[in-house]
Amino acid sequence: MKFYVVAGEKSGDKQGALLMQELLRLRPDIAFAGLGGSRMHALAPDAVEDWAEQAAVIGAVEVLCHARYFLRRLREMEERIAADKPDALLLIDYPGFNQRLAKRVRTRCPGIKIIWFIAPMVWAWHKGRIPKLAALLDLMLCTFPFEQPLFENAGLRTRFVGHPLADDILATRNTKIRDPQLIGLFPGSRSREVERHFPIFLQVAKRLQTLHPEWNVETSASSPKLLEMMQRMTAHAGVKENTINIRLGNYHSLMDRAQVALVTSGTATLEAALHDLPFALVYKVAWGTYLLGRLLLTIRFIGMVNILANAPVTRELIQHEFNADNCIAELERLMQPEERKKSLNAMRDAVSCLAGQDGAAATAAREIMQLF
Repeated sequence: MKFYVVAGEKSGDKQGALLMQELLRLRPDIAFAGLGGSRMHALAPDAVEDWAEQAAVIGAVEVLCHARYFLRRLREMEERIAADKPDALLLIDYPGFNQRLAKRVRTRCPGIKIIWFIAPMVWAWHKGRIPKLAALLDLMLCTFPFEQPLFENAGLRTRFVGHPLADDILATRNTKIRDPQLIGLFPGSRSREVERHFPIFLQVAKRLQTLHPEWNVETSASSPKLLEMMQRMTAHAGVKENTINIRLGNYHSLMDRAQVALVTSGTATLEAALHDLPFALVYKVAWGTYLLGRLLLTIRFIGMVNILANAPVTRELIQHEFNADNCIAELERLMQPEERKKSLNAMRDAVSCLAGQDGAAATAAREIMQLF
C-alpha cells in the first residue's frame, strides 16, 4: 500500500509520525511519502521531506507574504500524487494548505481516498466549509467530541478518536514537583511568535523582580536557534540574566513545575490545562491578521479550554490587552490559593472529555484501515 502524508509544523509532525507507526503495526507493507517534519522524515527518510520549519507560517497576512512558495509546493505535490497514485492521502492538521491540496487531488485523482486526522477548526470561523470538506473527504478523524456531529450532519464519515495530547500528557506528567514560587512563561515554538511575545514577557519578568522578589521566572526555548534569539533579546532589553531563567528543551517539565503561567495561544494552552497548570492565554499577531480574525471568528473564545467549557475558564489577553500590566495582574490573581484552585477545577472539568480508550493514533489507524 502507498500513503501520501502531509503535515505542517512540529505538532503535526509528531502526530503524523505516531499515526504512521500505528499504521505500520497494522500493515507493515505500507510505503509512505509526503511532507512533514523530522519525526516523519526519520520513519521514511527517502520519501518524506522535512519541511516543518518552512511550513510554520502564522496568520493571514504572513501567509500572503509567502503565497508563491505555498502555491509552488501545492503544484509539486499534486504532480507527485498524480504520478505515484497512492491508495490514500493522509492530511494531518494544517488546514489552510491541506484543504487546497485535498481539492486538487479529488479533482485530478478521484479514486484516491482522502483522510484528515485532527479536524480543521472550521466551526470557529467558517462553518460553510463543512459541506465542502464533506464533498472532498472519505474520512474525518476528529480530536474534540463536539466536532463529530458537525461533520456527520454534512454526510461525512467521522470518528472521534480522542486527543493525542491527552494520551501523552496524562501518562507522563509529574505534578508532584510543583514549585509554589515558580512562574512559567511560554512564548511559543516559532520564531515569529517569540518575536512578538517575548519582549512583553521580559517586561513582566523585570517588574516581577521588584514587585515579587520571592518569585522565580522561567521560560523554555524549543530549539537552540530560539534559545540564542531569546538570549539576544534579553541582553538587548537590558534585562539581567538572573531575572529570567531561559532553558533549552522540554517545556513539559516547566509545565509540571510552575505554579502559574502565561501561555501563548495554540496547542500549548491545552497542554498547560492537561498539566494542571493555571494560566492566562496571551496572543499577538499582525494587525491585519487580527482585524481579519475579528471579522471571521464566530466563537466567543480562542482558547480551547474556554471553548470546551463554553465559559471564560482562563483569561484571554489578546493584541492590545496583552501588556505587562494585565499579565502581572493575572499572575497575581492566580497565585492566590483560592483563585488557583477555582481555575484548576474548571480546567479539569473542561478537558476531562478528551481521553480516548486506546490512544488517538491507534484508534485513527484502525479507522483508516477499515476504509480498505
